[in-house]
Amino acid sequence: MTLPDGPMSAAAIAAAIRGRKLTAARVAEHALVLIEARNAALNAYTAVLAGRALAEAHAVDAAIADGSDPGALAGVPYGVKCLFDVAGLSTRAGSIINRDLPPARQDAVLVRRMAQHGAVLLGTQTMDEYAYGFTTENVHDGTTRNPHDSLRVAGGSSGGSAASVAAGLGAVALASDTNGSIRVPASFCGVFGLKPTYGRLPRTGAFPFVFDLDHVGPLARTTEDLALVYDALQGPDPQDPACAGRAIEPALPHLGHSPTTLRIGVLDGWFHDKADAQARAAVRHIADALGASTHVSLPGAEAARAAAFLITAAQGANLHLANLRARARDFDPAIRDRLLAGTLLPAAFLLQAQRVRRWFSEEAAEVFRSFDILLAPSTPCSATRIGQDTLELDGICYPARPNIGLLTQPLSCIGLPIVSVPVFLAGALPIGVQIIAAPWRETLALQVCAHLERIGAVGAAQVA
Repeated sequence: MTLPDGPMSAAAIAAAIRGRKLTAARVAEHALVLIEARNAALNAYTAVLAGRALAEAHAVDAAIADGSDPGALAGVPYGVKCLFDVAGLSTRAGSIINRDLPPARQDAVLVRRMAQHGAVLLGTQTMDEYAYGFTTENVHDGTTRNPHDSLRVAGGSSGGSAASVAAGLGAVALASDTNGSIRVPASFCGVFGLKPTYGRLPRTGAFPFVFDLDHVGPLARTTEDLALVYDALQGPDPQDPACAGRAIEPALPHLGHSPTTLRIGVLDGWFHDKADAQARAAVRHIADALGASTHVSLPGAEAARAAAFLITAAQGANLHLANLRARARDFDPAIRDRLLAGTLLPAAFLLQAQRVRRWFSEEAAEVFRSFDILLAPSTPCSATRIGQDTLELDGICYPARPNIGLLTQPLSCIGLPIVSVPVFLAGALPIGVQIIAAPWRETLALQVCAHLERIGAVGAAQVA
């Protein structure tokens, strides 16, 4: 079997390798050639680990030759956002400061789990400094460009990860989402992204940003690939208190069952008013495909977003306080100023933000008594131009970089499981729609996504 001109899904790669139609080494070599040819234009990877990738690929081939099963991700090439520990590399997290850290002694837990299932690590990927941004315009590592339009951003903070998947420079990627950092770049780059329930997947070995809000999850070109990786990553980890006792609930075996009699609501209010015409049209497209016509309010979304801002600023500032004092000039100026502002927040503000967060969680739980799935845009617009300063939404002009996540922040603030699905409307750049489920119901959200993909309502486009 020869490799096709376009990207193969992770599921197809693993099946071909396990069936001895392809070798993992051949797949890895091909991926490395594509990265060599295309990464300079995209700036998706910060480090390419050719030696490690080929060694892992040969180990997969050796296991198959010995009659062993290398795992469900046999030979699948992937990358990781550069905040995941990779043995032998300093965990840069998009910064200059972290380059002075000693190399990681071992891989992050999720990277180890990928290896245990036979996946092949290609390298680390570009991000906003310390994950505090939505565009991956990084003053240290450069801007990651959108594979669909090189004059536009890839979204952030996991921009390199989403761009690599969209461009075929790896079948899947691991990323993080604190305020929208999986869903925003998934929307801009036209791929699928899963932000699981808070605490579902362990963050051990991922450089932190905001303990109360940090999530980790996969990006992929198909729902099946998203579920395949998600299942491989599941399992408790005592080193992450949020994930210490979480049981495994596989999603992949359920994707073939189209959910029926679902109660689906289209979020209005904040989620309608702060979206442009294209974002609203994308939600209508998904709602029509699902036969959903009921609109529902989620009270307090704006307040929850404000709470997320305060919690982010305060916890992020606390994490970086020593370096803000000693090495302030080494931060990206835009990020430094937000962190410095976080150091000045009164304790009363943070306490009130946590109260709002708990209240909003209760409001969402009440809505989920009547609905199984909620729909909302992933971003207020499609990919913005590199260097764009402002957005105009609902007649108000906003600073662009901090406000691209205004539709994702309220939902990650309360840890809901969400899949961003890619919608391609005629003549337009891709844009994502959030498929939102109640806590711990990732499988239901993925079932809905798989159904939408089967009927042709969503799907990642091939980037030349």
